[in-house]
Amino acid sequence: MKVALITGAGSGIGRAVARGLAADGYALALAGRRQEALRETAADALCVATDVRRSEDVAAVFDAAVARYGRVDLVFNNAGVSAPAVPLDELPVEALRDLIDTNVTGMLLCAREAFRVMKSQSPQGGRIINNGSVSAYAPRPNAAPYAMSKHAITGLTKALILDGRAHGILCSQIDIGNVVSDMSARMKTGVLQADGATRPEPRMDMDAVVRTVLHMASLPPEANIPFVTVMASGMPLYGRG
Repeated sequence: MKVALITGAGSGIGRAVARGLAADGYALALAGRRQEALRETAADALCVATDVRRSEDVAAVFDAAVARYGRVDLVFNNAGVSAPAVPLDELPVEALRDLIDTNVTGMLLCAREAFRVMKSQSPQGGRIINNGSVSAYAPRPNAAPYAMSKHAITGLTKALILDGRAHGILCSQIDIGNVVSDMSARMKTGVLQADGATRPEPRMDMDAVVRTVLHMASLPPEANIPFVTVMASGMPLYGRG
């Protein structure tokens, strides 16, 4: 039995990937802030209310997964938030701190616990897939905190690729552009472009993301996709950065 732990599993990308992994035969450990939302994702999964900003919460969900299933083979390190698209000097400090605490510290804490578990289990090792963003290398206007946070995840992924080798731990990153979700709903009505205009942008179906993650997870231990971008083919990514 393969075991997958997914953060931010109560909605959006996390929920869709969790259901895709379940259909592919994985047992699930789901982490998210709202227990009821996790149960809506998969009622028969291990559901643990988790705030990834809190180290004790992150340790608890990994411990619960090991207690139920004996190991963790795959971590989809997905939990993240965005911030209002306003000039940096107009963004409240509290919103900035929440974004960094979630997108950077939270993902780092999850990677830390994944290493702890994967190093100690037998057979040793596993796979971590970090949810990055195309914003790491092609930021939108008025998105400095988010772009910075996802740039940090790119650095984290590269470091984990190196540090995991001795323990059979593989790390990858998926950078997603304009998938249909609540977070991207504003794309339908129009978003600010680099030239100052506001225009709607195309979005892609969530299934494209799920299929990409499943492919990454299906690779044998001697193979890895360090970085992959999956995006709506018509979005103006090339030309904005």
